[in-house]
Amino acid sequence: MSGIYIHIPFCKKACHYCNFHFSTSLKLKEDMVNAICREIALRSEYLKDKNLKSIYFGGGTPSLLDERDLSLIFETIDKYFIWSPDAEITLESNPDDLDFAKLMVLQRVGINRLSIGVQSFFEEDLLWMNRAHTATEALGCIKMAQDIGYHNITIDLIYGSPVTNMSIWVSNIAQALALQIPHISSYCLTVEEKTALHHQIKSGKSLAPSNEKSNEQFLYLMNTLDNQGYDHYEISNFSKPKHYAVHNTNYWNGAHYLGIGPSAHSYDGISRSWNIANNKKYINHINEAILPLEVEILTDETRYNEYIMTGLRTIWGVGLAEIEAFGTHYLDYFTKVISKEVTLGMVMAKNERYYLTQSGKFFADKIAMDLFYIS
Repeated sequence: MSGIYIHIPFCKKACHYCNFHFSTSLKLKEDMVNAICREIALRSEYLKDKNLKSIYFGGGTPSLLDERDLSLIFETIDKYFIWSPDAEITLESNPDDLDFAKLMVLQRVGINRLSIGVQSFFEEDLLWMNRAHTATEALGCIKMAQDIGYHNITIDLIYGSPVTNMSIWVSNIAQALALQIPHISSYCLTVEEKTALHHQIKSGKSLAPSNEKSNEQFLYLMNTLDNQGYDHYEISNFSKPKHYAVHNTNYWNGAHYLGIGPSAHSYDGISRSWNIANNKKYINHINEAILPLEVEILTDETRYNEYIMTGLRTIWGVGLAEIEAFGTHYLDYFTKVISKEVTLGMVMAKNERYYLTQSGKFFADKIAMDLFYIS
């Protein structure tokens, strides 16, 4: 089965750390929704498998969409694709958008999984990040969503910021556990170029994140959630059994997906494509029935490297049989390099599959890069 990702490029405020494509002006929202529907029609033949296992509204802030917007998008998808009643339909949302009326709208249009950008339950964290919501709103919207029947909920939490001390981090995890959240996505704060945070650090207005503190908080996160019965099924994702994110799991396992909207990426097993990251140009191109995208035809080398990068990050690891399918020279290279990581205790081997150890998870990107094949 396939999946569809829909990028909604609007936010109320610009978070200091964010480098995703978005605009804080909503003037083009109606035009954007109409263009998204047109792109779905224009690209309806992209996925050979029309049976959707997941639909994911990301951004940006998809919870800024109203009932008319969401209904129009779903009606368009319904014209060209098929999805079963148990398909996962996720909407990323900010706590300040999730009042009772909005939650009822989301239920009514068919959203069955909420991804809530909490980031922290502490006001000092949220102010430093320039988030639009308060700590009270973060707590209140989760309880309200649960009260009206949303049980498939994931929240985002950020660790490693200069204002997130260990006491705050411990309390954030404790609060998530007290709320019985079945899925937690937790990300280490990174400083991306061209963000407000990057500028603040360069100008001396903000401290840079501490690797030592980030590692301490990541270790606490892993150990605590493991003790509470969560599976650490991807570097940044923890889930109770049967609550793995279907959409993202398909990404990591190489399933095909169609990306709709400005900056959205698509993958069909042969190529990868991505839309222009400019709202006005995207709308104008789509209105002229021109797909505003670039395409990369994937070589065996690229597909091998992507398999290593995504597979090692997951609970499923990487397998020798899958690697050999790319070519025997990839298998020879992999087995030569991976032996060092096994000796160092960064990777463990079992039944011809390789998995990161807890120590290895701190160096996931470096280990993957060492295993990349560069001709």
